[in-house]
Amino acid sequence: MARTNFDMLLQAGCHFGHLKRKWCPAMKPYIYTERNGIHIIDLNKTVVKIDDAAEALKNIARQGKKILFVGTKKQTKEVIAEKATSINMPYVIERWPGGMLTNFPTIRKAVKKMANIDKLMNDGTFGNLSKRELLQITRQRAKLEKNLGSIADLTRLPSALFVVDVLKENIAVREANRLGIPVFGIVDTNSDPKNIDFVIPANDDAKDSVEVILNACCAAIAEGLEERKAEKADEKAAEAQAEAEADEKQPARKASRDEEPAQAEEGKNEE
Repeated sequence: MARTNFDMLLQAGCHFGHLKRKWCPAMKPYIYTERNGIHIIDLNKTVVKIDDAAEALKNIARQGKKILFVGTKKQTKEVIAEKATSINMPYVIERWPGGMLTNFPTIRKAVKKMANIDKLMNDGTFGNLSKRELLQITRQRAKLEKNLGSIADLTRLPSALFVVDVLKENIAVREANRLGIPVFGIVDTNSDPKNIDFVIPANDDAKDSVEVILNACCAAIAEGLEERKAEKADEKAAEAQAEAEADEKQPARKASRDEEPAQAEEGKNEE
């Protein structure tokens, strides 16, 4: 069963592309027609592409891997943060820090610096500092939190990127391509889809459009996480059962070992 349908996407405005003069020819297969100088996206293809992307995201989540959501547009920031937080995935909604993927160890150092500031504040180390010094450190901490707080739990490179507006986030896409990280992207008619592994042709400017697509994809990720939990629970139950069976067999084996010498002694006595 499809995770979205034509009417749902139509109501959210997913079909609105950009002006014809701003189009990327590589998006031609996903364009249905043109009205009043604006390209209209073929939502039937969008439905199929959402399903393909959702299934791939589900498989990644089932393996316990992280998916990084990226979208720094003002109108989509809140919905990206909300949806990513609901499934406990990292996200970037402020400025993309250059080299975040290709120079990941440096980004991790900045995140650790933020954690160290918190630790020193909590244990009273900063108690003897002047107001000016304390204010500088507080501002530094706030800046780090704004830019990197949402990826504080990302201890290793993500296994996939989900990008809203691949044209605006082209640096993130290029870094992911360089490292071989698969990219899922909402691609509008003015963007080039050639570097995107899972293309979702849709309006990437409207909040409703982005939200309906994220709802479907995040629901698939949540399913993958639940399946992973169920698999782990089954594995633990199987291990516990195996241990219980092994414990039950041990007394029986011990008893059989004790019986063997007794039988041998009886045989000698009879002789």
